[in-house]
Amino acid sequence: MSDVEHPFTSSRHERGKGLREKIVRYLMLASTFAIIIPVLTVIVYLFVKAAPVLSWDYITQNPGPLGKTGGIWLPLMGTFYLVLVSLALVAPVGILAGIYINEYAPNNWFTRTIGKAVTSLAGVPSIVHALFGVGAFVLTLGMGKSLLAASCTIAVMTIPVIVTATREALAAVPMAFREACWNMGATKWQTIRTIVLPNSVSGILTGVILEVSRAAGETAPILFTGAVASVAISTDTFDRKIAPYDLTEPFMAMSYHLHVVAEKISGMPEAMKFGTAAVLIALILIINSFSITLRVWLRSRKKW
Repeated sequence: MSDVEHPFTSSRHERGKGLREKIVRYLMLASTFAIIIPVLTVIVYLFVKAAPVLSWDYITQNPGPLGKTGGIWLPLMGTFYLVLVSLALVAPVGILAGIYINEYAPNNWFTRTIGKAVTSLAGVPSIVHALFGVGAFVLTLGMGKSLLAASCTIAVMTIPVIVTATREALAAVPMAFREACWNMGATKWQTIRTIVLPNSVSGILTGVILEVSRAAGETAPILFTGAVASVAISTDTFDRKIAPYDLTEPFMAMSYHLHVVAEKISGMPEAMKFGTAAVLIALILIINSFSITLRVWLRSRKKW
């Protein structure tokens, strides 16, 4: 018999490569399930425990005495307005700052230092931002514990991430696009407005929306600046039902309400605790899902 190996027969080396490929693939698959299964388990557990109280009435009713009865309408609306006001404060400033640093500022040591400082600020613990909010907004500016003070604190906390997301989205646009526009006689702002921003809007909006979901779940920054355990607000009229808070008043929020009903009130029905947690998780999941859908849709419209 000939010792020459058939040309279509796999060698030992190739069979070894195939085995290693399968091992790596299965390890990656196992790692994926190791992440997904605990998350799904927590979500399912929360909603099963919350099932006895989850209803439309639970969402639309105000909390009863000590939070043991009623629903979560006031905390839910407080979280909504907290996110809305903080987003109105931070989004224009963060996006414009990102545009300036990436498109206008000279590339020197000072600009690079600012960029690194902004990136570092994104990792500052939220409790530090809370203490800054107390000193700057509650005491120095005289806002007191209010929705506005808490929104300003959340805005300060989220601005580094929005600036970084804007810079990364702008940097992803090929320089050739800018050069082609400049060669046609366009100014820098015309290039940014007509070429750069339309091609980077998906990354910018994704960063903004993800920060919205983070703001909705934060407790420490609002704990000292505006959130309270209960408020004496009547929501008998439609206007007060939709807009129960003034900017200068303390407010209830979902994250702090969850902390109160879970830790501060004795004899709280278990379903009420899990109901608050389930609605908060659902709110964050909806925001994140919207962010992913929007990003996919905007990226599908790109020409490159």
